[in-house]
Amino acid sequence: LFRDAESLQSFEFPVEYMFKDVPKLGGKEDYIKYTLEEMDRHGIERALIGVAEKAETSKLALRRHPDRFLASCETDPNRGMEDLRRIQRMADEFDVKAVSAFPCGLNPQVPIDDKRFYPVYAKCCDLDIPFLCCVGVPGPRIPMAAQHVERIDEVCWFFPELKFVMRHGAEPWTELAVKLMLKWPNLYYSTSAFAPKYYPKAIVDYANTRGAEKILYAGYFPMGLSLERIFSELPQVPFRDHVWPLFLRENALRVFGLAP
Repeated sequence: LFRDAESLQSFEFPVEYMFKDVPKLGGKEDYIKYTLEEMDRHGIERALIGVAEKAETSKLALRRHPDRFLASCETDPNRGMEDLRRIQRMADEFDVKAVSAFPCGLNPQVPIDDKRFYPVYAKCCDLDIPFLCCVGVPGPRIPMAAQHVERIDEVCWFFPELKFVMRHGAEPWTELAVKLMLKWPNLYYSTSAFAPKYYPKAIVDYANTRGAEKILYAGYFPMGLSLERIFSELPQVPFRDHVWPLFLRENALRVFGLAP
């Protein structure tokens, strides 16, 4: 999908222009051990990681440390029934706790409200797991229309039991995202890919008023943000006292169906 020279030739990862001090993981002898050490250092009990047929490190982490790592399976609805079968295989083998999607990053792109996604939404309802979806303007230099926030509205209407979690900002439509969360009981927002100092004001205000149970912590480690940066900035986020335990823990336990 990329057409500009920097994305094609220079960037090590597609949103390099947006992030400074990206964590450097090259040369680690044991990535699983390193990740657990970082989690322990910052008080993280459990982490969500992607799993796929060829993701050997992730599969090993899930098998060795099922008490620390939770599985998420990325979907490509362009693959039709094969994608649904793959989701089921991953669920059977790794007790997948979520299905994720990057609509603008698919080739061809698949809008959030496109009919190709509907079988995936139905599968998530059947498995009783949330759907995690990148929304808003994507960081990579690719077209954005597939992730317009208003596309979520019809999905929530047609699948009222689907737990739909917005990822990666929803900008510049965060006020619309809040309106939709007020409207739809099973629509949520996670703070993935945003350093805490840049959490959108509309989201912080909503968490402090009517939306304390709708906003979930998510990071971006190791893709673009170090845990050290995230947790050094978190105390400056102006959440009210009652929001913090919900944001950091309790909302995730409920949405992902986890035992305390």
